[in-house]
Amino acid sequence: MELKPLMNLILEHNPNADTALIEKAYNYANRRHKEQLRASKEPYIVHPFEVVKILATLNAQSATLCAGFLHDVVEDSTASIDDIEREFGKEIADLVEGVTKIDKVHFESRSDYTAENLRKVLLATAKDIRVMLIKLADRLHNMRTLKHVRTEKQKRIAEETLSIYAPIAHKLGIWRIKGELEDLSMRYLKPDTYQLISSKINEKREVREKATEDIINEIKNRIKSKEVNATIIGRAKYFYSIYKKMKKKNVDINEIYDLIAIRILVETIPECYTALGEVHEMWKPYPRRFKDYISNPKANGYQSLHTVLEGPNNKVIEVQIRTIEMDRVAEDGIAAHWKYHGTERDKKFDKRISWIKQLLKWRSDSDETRNFIETLKMDLFEDEIVTFTPKGDPINLKEGATPVDFAFEVHTYLGLKCSKALVNQKLVSLDHVLLPGDIVEIITAKNAEPSRQWLKFVKTGKAKSKIRSYLKITLESQKKPNIPEPAVISQADLVDLIELTSKKAPIKFSKCCNPSYGDDILGFYTKDKKLTIHKKDCVNIHSMDKNKQAKLNWKKDKFKNLMTLELILADKVGGLADILNFFVAKGINISKVQAKPKKDKNFHTIIEIENIGYKKENLLAELRMFDAVINAMFKE
Repeated sequence: MELKPLMNLILEHNPNADTALIEKAYNYANRRHKEQLRASKEPYIVHPFEVVKILATLNAQSATLCAGFLHDVVEDSTASIDDIEREFGKEIADLVEGVTKIDKVHFESRSDYTAENLRKVLLATAKDIRVMLIKLADRLHNMRTLKHVRTEKQKRIAEETLSIYAPIAHKLGIWRIKGELEDLSMRYLKPDTYQLISSKINEKREVREKATEDIINEIKNRIKSKEVNATIIGRAKYFYSIYKKMKKKNVDINEIYDLIAIRILVETIPECYTALGEVHEMWKPYPRRFKDYISNPKANGYQSLHTVLEGPNNKVIEVQIRTIEMDRVAEDGIAAHWKYHGTERDKKFDKRISWIKQLLKWRSDSDETRNFIETLKMDLFEDEIVTFTPKGDPINLKEGATPVDFAFEVHTYLGLKCSKALVNQKLVSLDHVLLPGDIVEIITAKNAEPSRQWLKFVKTGKAKSKIRSYLKITLESQKKPNIPEPAVISQADLVDLIELTSKKAPIKFSKCCNPSYGDDILGFYTKDKKLTIHKKDCVNIHSMDKNKQAKLNWKKDKFKNLMTLELILADKVGGLADILNFFVAKGINISKVQAKPKKDKNFHTIIEIENIGYKKENLLAELRMFDAVINAMFKE
């Protein structure tokens, strides 16, 4: 294959690319895949070559491009990860290993869409997001060549793409990959609908293109008069996007496909609003169809102005207005944040993948695992709104979200103690549907707690997950009273803790009332001169000889009934304070707090608390619900 055109493409998008290293990776892959053919009967090297071409258009850096060439050699040849590391270094070897791990997760049928399989995919992604960029490029080329595999496999791969990889591309903001993955999936999953939309679009293509060209020229002349330098283009609508609009609005394709889609690119944000004002003067805007994603960006970083106009001859015109930089981010998403000085990353980069780490925090032994797929889809797909705290901080939520969703998104503790809500300074019900731009204030109460009814109206995966966890904990705590566990202090230890007022005798603890440390106790001498310990309120002591009674006390100065918690906390403002407030609210005394920073910037925290008989598993489960808590355990 001709390497020079590909190298020119790479240098066009990344002038600092290490072309010698990239060429070395190509030659290595070419040798390892020699004699191998794809289902299309093409040489296997065609696939990694096309994957690298896609990565190059995403401005990928040299290590990512090398891994793109090498991503299949471990799976499909005798090469090992150690071989890759010796030849290309640890960074590239780690990327190849990450993609290889994803490739080992197979979704042969819907039953394979398990939480654990999805977690494996996301785990490889969370370590280094470049792994997912390579995987998305790999999946895109495989979808482009899907016609060469059998029908059953086509549907399986298309379903997996639409359910897993297209939503991830959306969440990462890589719009053009998301759009193409959805269209290609639809081609194999809904071939009749795909062909209908395709034929309708081609039917009047020339007429529509002429109308689009006329509208572009009108806008161009109008904006030019305002001394705004703009690039105006007609934009293609993705088939799957048209299909979703048909379903959402329950309308015929003729009401959707014939619209004209325009994109206006300018240099500055003020020019975006100038252009908006001009097109609104040219044609009548549709009410409630204007969206300002510049002031209120989407969760994946997308920024643009959207408006819908009634154009000439009653044509519907959809207009997007954004800066050139916003357009680059909209098309390339998270890939637009890579810098090319070594492996340095933009500071916004890690924030953009925090949703992956949030998903991975869930434990596999909890009820949340059963809802993992539902939550994944809920958190990945679009239709988002932006609401605000009273201080003006933007909070991204799903369309249809409620004040309870808002509360949990701000902080878990706020959600757990949510009592009332004010929206735009007016009291509303907790199931009130929030609208874009709403200012939401949550009112808490000490005795407030989540209700099972909340699960019927909350929309976000985070809210559902936290509510389910809390309800499970509450149910567990109701099954058994909160009494000290007998195993905490052995009987031998208890003997040493008793302060006798008379000569010491053999001691045994009564089984009728099972006294434990801290209980008010009395002792009674038996005929065999042993001292039997009872609780003061034991029903059996009334029948005993009071002349044989011994008053007893616990040696409080020689033993502190404490438990030691070991926590790993994220470096989050107010994280430790929230934990301490949690103990105060439960009436649990704290005797010691010690926090030390770790190399990974998290905090290793030791907290000694009074043992008031709180069930350990419940306490740990509640602590793990806090956003700052990475892990929690009791130190033995």
